[in-house]
Amino acid sequence: MSSAPAPEPRDPKPALVFDDPLDQQSSDDTDRGWGERSDSTGDSAADLKRFLDEKPPHHL
Repeated sequence: MSSAPAPEPRDPKPALVFDDPLDQQSSDDTDRGWGERSDSTGDSAADLKRFLDEKPPHHL
């Protein structure tokens, strides 16, 4: 008589989370990467240069 092979252990299923997803801040929900420069010192000449660098071509 043959015996049935022992069942292999299965990975546990991920738990369902019923939290409100809008309560959590996502990576694209920040102002980072939207024209911010970390080396800004409040210099008006640097601000003017940044303005001129970022001005669209149709505003020349």
